[in-house]
Amino acid sequence: VLDKNGNKMSKRLGNIVDPFDTINKYGADATRWYLITNASPWDSLKFDIGGIQEVQRKFFGTLYNTYQFFALYANVDGFSFKENYIPVKERPEIDQWILSSLNTLIKTVQQNMDDYEPTQAGRAIEDFVDAHLSNWYVRLCRRRFWKGEYEQDKICAYQTLYECLETLSLLIAPIAPFFADWLFVNLNEVSNRFKNESVHHVLFPKSKEEVINTALEKRMQLAQDASSLILSLRKKVNIKVRQPLQKVSIPAIDRDMPERIQLVADIIKAETNIKEIELLAADNDFIRKKAKANFKTLGKKLGANMKWAAAEIEKFNNATIEKVQLGDYVLNTDKVAAGEAPIIINAEDIEVMTDEIPGYEIAGKGSLTVALDISISESLQHEGNAREFVNRIQNIRKDNQFELTDRILVTVSGNDKLQSSLIEFKDYICREILADSLEFVPQISNDSTQIEVNAVS
Repeated sequence: VLDKNGNKMSKRLGNIVDPFDTINKYGADATRWYLITNASPWDSLKFDIGGIQEVQRKFFGTLYNTYQFFALYANVDGFSFKENYIPVKERPEIDQWILSSLNTLIKTVQQNMDDYEPTQAGRAIEDFVDAHLSNWYVRLCRRRFWKGEYEQDKICAYQTLYECLETLSLLIAPIAPFFADWLFVNLNEVSNRFKNESVHHVLFPKSKEEVINTALEKRMQLAQDASSLILSLRKKVNIKVRQPLQKVSIPAIDRDMPERIQLVADIIKAETNIKEIELLAADNDFIRKKAKANFKTLGKKLGANMKWAAAEIEKFNNATIEKVQLGDYVLNTDKVAAGEAPIIINAEDIEVMTDEIPGYEIAGKGSLTVALDISISESLQHEGNAREFVNRIQNIRKDNQFELTDRILVTVSGNDKLQSSLIEFKDYICREILADSLEFVPQISNDSTQIEVNAVS
């Protein structure tokens, strides 16, 4: 490689990426979405093929799989949006929440587009698809689509998910025109809700203020955060989600928190497979927190007062730590009365730790803390065996390409410990796997399938 004077340069240039090859391989939409959402268009960007691959997998792959899930069950039930539109307030709270979040998203995207911030608009859409729609709404509502009769609850679920997908096709159209049009056309060919032949002939969506419920969104975010912490603790101690656990304890950080937790308690328990949520006072003696000064942030603020402040912070009890985590806190209240300037600290100025509790695992995120009881009684173990057995049978159904509605007969031969678990939860198992019978025999035929349930064959 030569410089402008014809002299040999000491450094070699890196591989040059052919943009047309990239578009042909990964698609124009994925390439454009990566370029727009990874950094603002006017900022320098170090191009990375891996970034496009992640966009394909995490965003477009997730959105595609969500559509496929919807289409699979909509085809089974013959849903085509021909029923009257069910008012949002008459739908289950989980539907009201996702539609509130959807309309909040519309406002966010519109505002960012108006401010010439397509990067922020794209990131907001990504977050909605991943954190709200796919990993929360669809997962919590799966049973509504494949269980029960085609009545109001199921129709609510179909109308809600359809509206989310349809609106997303409109929101992503400016950045991902081809995928947006594919999604829009696939939906509209069945429902005929629009006379337009393309998503690009439809007006950009407008937010419905009457659907937005900020309190509900905050409540659901609390449920998501609590569930995330509990699931992380399960993973830490290697306890599968299919294994029920008895209890999680959560300190209330303010007066409203007990009510908010109670309103989403069923969701947290279902998502994390916990039997009971115990609410504790902020100044409880069960979960004991300790705080120490974050010298990195406080050093700049306090200077000569740093040593004194660090000593004061170490004296904090649970209630004081919660106050600091909730917002600005005056550290030198007594001295302010004597005329000194207030020293104000907040959550970033302290590092919080919790004492270990035998039989429990503890985790925190911001001001939220959970303590998970990881002890497993014999009764919980039996239920865990039954749930694990259901999972194994569902995999066999899938491997043998059974239809979703096919009924089956199940014959089992196994040790006494496993058999007692299956007998105890026989009705539950049969409902879950669509079995007309579940029989136990001393010996099974040669064409059987051997499975392992929690290390028991």
